[in-house]
Amino acid sequence: MKIHLPVDIQKKLISALEKAGNQEIGGVLMGEHIAEAEFRIVDLTIQEQFGSVTFFIRLVTDIVKPLKGFFKQTRYNYKKFNYLGEWHSHPLFSPVPSKKDIQSMQEIVTDSDTGANFVILLIVRLKDVREIEATATIFFQDGQFSECKLIMEN
Repeated sequence: MKIHLPVDIQKKLISALEKAGNQEIGGVLMGEHIAEAEFRIVDLTIQEQFGSVTFFIRLVTDIVKPLKGFFKQTRYNYKKFNYLGEWHSHPLFSPVPSKKDIQSMQEIVTDSDTGANFVILLIVRLKDVREIEATATIFFQDGQFSECKLIMEN
């Protein structure tokens, strides 16, 4: 699986990370299916309520309205444009999924209300000034997960 991270989304993430400082921040990913097993992140939400240094709790109330707007804007073309998954930061730790992250993503992908065959978890942190370090992991309903190839567009 390949995930493209466009420059405008990278800038949005950098701004959110700078604002959050050492507190975790996150939201949901909305994407475009661009080729077989290949997606581009076209938008994301940024939860206004930060977490702590070591955790982030997703608030469902913060994602419903943006997702509905995204679906309306993309004319409900769910095969091409859809919810891809979640993102959050690890400001002080390596941007790889923790045991809790893995458990949370498995809960999301197996939730019948989500209606997803897979979900992506993007974990980010500031690497240097105005640059991010990130990983993307795909989670399947059968409990399997693996790292995606993350393509940082420029």
